[in-house]
Amino acid sequence: MSTQVSPISRRRGRPPGPNGRSSDGHNQSLARALTLLERLSQAPGGMNLTDLSQQLGMPVATVHRLLSTFEAMDFAEQDEAGLWFVGLKAFTVGNAFLHRRDLVGSARPHMQALVDYCGETVNLGIVDNGEAVFISQVESPEMMRMIARLGSRSPIHASGVGKAILAHLSERRVAQILERRGLARFTERTIDSPAELRAEFEQVRRLGYALDDEEHAIGLRCVAAPIFDENGQPLAAISLSGPKARLVDGRLGELGSAVAQTAADITAVLGGRKPVF
Repeated sequence: MSTQVSPISRRRGRPPGPNGRSSDGHNQSLARALTLLERLSQAPGGMNLTDLSQQLGMPVATVHRLLSTFEAMDFAEQDEAGLWFVGLKAFTVGNAFLHRRDLVGSARPHMQALVDYCGETVNLGIVDNGEAVFISQVESPEMMRMIARLGSRSPIHASGVGKAILAHLSERRVAQILERRGLARFTERTIDSPAELRAEFEQVRRLGYALDDEEHAIGLRCVAAPIFDENGQPLAAISLSGPKARLVDGRLGELGSAVAQTAADITAVLGGRKPVF
């Protein structure tokens, strides 16, 4: 299942024409320079000239020329050991994107695509003061559907959004939230044991999605997945919610994969990255 709302057909690379310019108008030198800068951004520990040349398949002389240009413009810098790093100017340019990032606006078309695919209500939520807060929603077309008032709050340990985000926070942050909020019991299925909740976090990280299985309200199930920021930290989460009669056991795997893929798509649009465990 793909929830991309505006698929782009990427053109295959074409042989470069005269003056290093490809037949579709793309400048080969510019493409090389941007590829080099992107590779540097993926190496926080820095890279030497030889490794960059080998990994990018570019001549050493070409890589050195581009790096020297980047260095002169503060897009790259070299330390005493000869390792190259992304420079301050690259951060400044990248940070401009973060300032114009719109979480709700960016997520909404992907949420709509997920509703169209699964037929259930999709929510976007964040964590605020130790609670899950719903900030956007696309409703299911079904007569019987889950509706959450925007701005409404839900217990973080008994909601799909809450568990999806909690599972990716530091142990210290999780401990602080649980100590302040506690683990109130809402139904017989509510997880009220810290050890059991932490065990479920491991499953959330393994599967890529969290499940609220009638833990906050009898008859209601939610499947949720986290959206990450540029540092690999959970920024928000989306959840697909509906009656247990429709979210049956046999559909949970498919729905979980769909929600996780949608969350990954939104993460990419926002310039985020999934953490590596």
